[in-house]
This record gives sequence, C-alpha cells and structure tokens, in this order.
Amino acid sequence: MDTLRELLSNHVLWVALAASAIAQTLKLLLDIAKHRKLNFRVLVETGGMPSSHSALVTALATSVGLQRGWSSVEFAIALVFAFIVMYDAAGVRQAAGKQARILNQIVEEFFQEGHELAEARLKELLGHTPIQVIAGSALGVAIAWVAT
Repeated sequence: MDTLRELLSNHVLWVALAASAIAQTLKLLLDIAKHRKLNFRVLVETGGMPSSHSALVTALATSVGLQRGWSSVEFAIALVFAFIVMYDAAGVRQAAGKQARILNQIVEEFFQEGHELAEARLKELLGHTPIQVIAGSALGVAIAWVAT
C-alpha cells in the first residue's frame, strides 16, 4: 500500500501526465475549431497539434530539472529520453507516414486499372511536423514551470 501511496504522490509523474492530457484536450479543441464537429478519435490517434508526446516528455524533463537540479543524473536521463521521443515523433514516424501516403497512392492507381486487392489503407498520419513537436515541447515546459 505504501508503494501505491508513493506513486500517487509523485508530483513529477502527475505534471507529465497533466501536460499530455492538456495537449490532447487542445488537440481536440483545435480539431473542433477546424472541422466544426466533435471527433473523439482525435484523442487516441497519433499526430496532430500539439504533440502530446512532446508535451509529456518535456514536462517530465523540466519537472525533474526543477526538483533534482539541472546538473543531476535524473535530469540528464529525462532530457535524453525527451530528445529521443521528439526525434522519433518528428523524424521516423513522420517519414513512415509519408511512405504510407505513397504506398496508398500506388494502391489507388493499381485499383484504377481494375486489379483486385483486399488490403486496408495504411495509416498516413503517424508522426508530427516539427512545428507540432515544438508547440508540444513549449506547452510541456510551461506546464512544468507553472506546476512545480
């Protein structure tokens, strides 16, 4: 029971999770403003503005830095982790999304010639643009500074 109590009182964890939840909420609100309808799928899909992954990891790193110190090993670990996650979100997953878009185009052209293929379309929105990552990162840092 002490372990659960410690987990529930972990301020750094709650700040990081709050940053992610706030980013997801903003993503939903921006989608409503853009499409004029409520689409809850936005909350569970990858991609979009702002990056909740970036918000989470930058809030985590910032909170760790504020609590443990900017020269602590814990901050260094959290910062490196944040860079890896953000690089993956904007780099690797964005590139995979572009490849999916091209493959879907190839499949569409293949169908236009009358060929039969019973495969589902690939998901194209896998990653984030650099602006989405930067916005998520700024949000995460701001939330951590306010909450810590």
